Amino acid sequence: MASHRRPKQHSARYTGVVTATAAAAVALSTQTASADPLPDPTKKGVQAQVDRLYEAATQATEKYNGAKEKAGTLKEQVANLQDAVARKQGELNGLRDRIGNVATGQYRSGGLDPSLQLFLSEEPETYLAKASALDRAGDRQTAALQQFLSQQRALQQQRGEAARKLGDLASVEKELGDRKSEIQGKLREAQRLLNTLSAKERERIAAAEDRTNRTSERVDLGNETSASTRAAAAFAAAQSRVGLPYVWGAVGPSSFDCSGLTSWAFRQADVSIPRTSQAQSTIGTRINSLSDLRPGDLIIMRTDLSHVGFYAGGGQILHSPKPGAQVRYESIARSGMPFMWGVRVG
Repeated sequence: MASHRRPKQHSARYTGVVTATAAAAVALSTQTASADPLPDPTKKGVQAQVDRLYEAATQATEKYNGAKEKAGTLKEQVANLQDAVARKQGELNGLRDRIGNVATGQYRSGGLDPSLQLFLSEEPETYLAKASALDRAGDRQTAALQQFLSQQRALQQQRGEAARKLGDLASVEKELGDRKSEIQGKLREAQRLLNTLSAKERERIAAAEDRTNRTSERVDLGNETSASTRAAAAFAAAQSRVGLPYVWGAVGPSSFDCSGLTSWAFRQADVSIPRTSQAQSTIGTRINSLSDLRPGDLIIMRTDLSHVGFYAGGGQILHSPKPGAQVRYESIARSGMPFMWGVRVG
């Protein structure tokens, strides 16, 4: 496979705008924490709280993404079941009409066959048991009635399944709303804390963020090659997005969250992978050692598997790291997130 060099970055003007926007809302480092931070009056503490809030927001985002994917699947299943119910009801109506026409003809000719009388007067579920005692029911007529009852049972089952799926969908949509409120609440709290900093401190944070982005532009990825053409194509697609902003729940092409970037990039290589980092951690071939990674392999980060990016070569990860940041290269060792394992796709 060909070696990977950094592609041309987005324009300096665009990058400057994104950097200025991101710097107003981002802290210096990313640290691992799952609990909400306690109040801390020191400025260093404010920055640490913001980082923890951003991490908690990204973890909640992955759960939101999972619920959203599940909701999409359920909606498709419900639509298919409803279509099947409609078709089955149409078939059942046609059978009912044919049986009714037979009954009408018999009635006009002087008498209604006892099997039809029984069918029209009894609960359908008890009809066949009683009809078996009637020798006067013709084979063709009995077959038609059996077909009717079989389709009626199938219709009831499909209606029941559709109702269950609708219940599941309502539950998942509630979870979506809860996750969205959680994410927005944490981001609002992070912004409130940032607003307590002085103008000088905010400028210092902006300068640090700008240095991080400039470091990403100058990173040396070495001459490592991808393990497959598909991984190479996905990685190249992700490289073309460097400098674009992190947005929670976004799947491109102009903004991304972490798993949004990886799933979008593989789609450009005509490979479908799951939406969330947790689900992406279970696909392909697992790579347990950093030293065995190749450019284009996925990197699963954090103990709860809530972050993912691409191995870029040279000990670097290419990822969409957190709210307020850009898609960029960073040292895996300095990312502040523990490496769990890699995944080789394709």
